[in-house]
Formats: sequence, structure tokens, C-alpha cells
Amino acid sequence: MQVSTRNTLYAGGFVMLSALGNPSMAANGHYVPGVEGLKGSVVPPPGIYYRGYLVHYDIDALRDDQGTKLPDSNTGSVSALVNRFIWMTDKKILNADYGMEAIIPLQRTSLDFGIAGIDSTERGVGDVFVSPLVLGWHGQQWDAVAAAGIWLDTGEYSSTEPASIGKGFRTTMLTLGGTYYPDAAKSWSLSALSRYEIKSKQDETGITPGDSWLVEWGIGKQLDNGLELGVIGYNSWQLENSKGALAGKAEKHALGIEGSYFWPSLMLGLNAAYLNEYEVHNGPSGDMFRLTLTKVF
Repeated sequence: MQVSTRNTLYAGGFVMLSALGNPSMAANGHYVPGVEGLKGSVVPPPGIYYRGYLVHYDIDALRDDQGTKLPDSNTGSVSALVNRFIWMTDKKILNADYGMEAIIPLQRTSLDFGIAGIDSTERGVGDVFVSPLVLGWHGQQWDAVAAAGIWLDTGEYSSTEPASIGKGFRTTMLTLGGTYYPDAAKSWSLSALSRYEIKSKQDETGITPGDSWLVEWGIGKQLDNGLELGVIGYNSWQLENSKGALAGKAEKHALGIEGSYFWPSLMLGLNAAYLNEYEVHNGPSGDMFRLTLTKVF
């Protein structure tokens, strides 16, 4: 393919700006869409819980603001073990179960973007998330959640290192979601989980990424043997342009499948999911593979 000098310069600039804070699975913020899936908006009852998310994201292309694949070979991968600790207390706020949580990600990012001459690999502890407010409501045929927390800029970041594990800025994340069970046996579930992210200024570059909003959703069916299967997806939008940057708004849409099973005797659950990003604007596109282990203490 023959590309004009002007387009090549634009594409190269786009790639560098897209790599700002690392071109992770998220559209332009911290939260990775698609990690919760079926019944993602259901808050567990009082107790202590651990969830381990093993996530692998294969980057197969970089795309511009029209969703067009950029020239050259632009591939990479992001692998992460995300450790989530949840404590739901026996306290009530607004008639909801009250709890708190923390997330500690361990991540490896490898990028090979030919269009920008990037060949970089980094690994380490990513940005940590803490939430002092998790609220869960439970009805006869529905569940709902509201939460607030902050992603801290604890991971290592450098503006000259595209594969930086950290993003170099903080993000306030607000959560709202619900799950509805159409049948009395709760074998069917319809769920949606939304996250709104408000970013701070990136000190090293002076850029303030634009606010973003995403929705994860799932339609699931639990079989008589306890296995739950379903269709999942996510839709993510950057709502405003980043201040101090030339790149346009990022956007991602994906569709996939998920299966899960819970062993009551072990108080242990396992989820497996695959998602394909069928439409992406201003960012990397690819496929996500996820395994989630849940342990109740």
C-alpha cells in the first residue's frame, strides 16, 4: 500500500499519542472492560472474597479515528494477573450492603508497532485501585450496585517508554449497574455494569485524558447441572478530547462468550471468557481471553 507523507506523519503521531500511558485493553482510562461479564453487577453478601483475573489481550492492529486499520505490522500483547480483594461488611447504607475493595494488577506489556518504530516490553506492578464505598442491593428478582474509588498512579511510567506499566495519572471511577432475573428460579440473567472515569493531569506530559464511560453487559443461562453459559460484550467511549493532546476520542466495542461454574463445597468459582473487538476507533484492536477465580472466605 502506498501512503502519502502527510498520512504517514499523522499515523505516526497518532500511534505515539495512543501509546500515552500504555495502549492497554482500556479505551483511554484505567478500567479494562470485559473483565466482569455475566452478572458483573452482582455484589456478594457480607464476607471476605478474593478474585483473581488472568487476562491476555492480543493486539492485531492499530486503528485511526474512522476505525481504519493503520499500515504496517502493528502487534503486541498485554498479559495481567489482577488481584482483587473485597470485604463486604454487615453494615447497611441506604438499605444496601456496605463494603470496600482493593485491586492490585501485575502486568506484562509487549509492543511491536512498525508504523512508529516501537519494539518495547515492560513488566511490573500496575496502578493500584482502592474503593472505600461499595453498595449492593438485593431484591427478589434483581440486584444492583453503586460504588466509587480511585486508581492511583503507583505503576512505573515514562513518556519515552510506550509499554509503561503505569499510566502516569490518577482516575476517579464511579460505578452503577444492575442485574434482572426474568424467571423466578433465576436461571436467566440480564446484566449491565457501567463505569465512568474522570482522569487527572499526567504530570510528566501535562496532558489530561478525556473522561470516558463504558458499559459491560451479559445475557446468561444457568443449566440444571450448575454450569452457566452466556453472551457478553462491552461498549466504551471517550466522551471528550484529551486536553493538551492531538489524538481524537477513543472508542471500543466487543462481543464474546462466557462460561462459569461454582463449587459450593469448596466455596470456589471459575469463569472463562473470550471477547473480540469488532469496532475500535483511535487505539489498538484485538482479542481478549480471561480466566477468573473466585474464592469465598
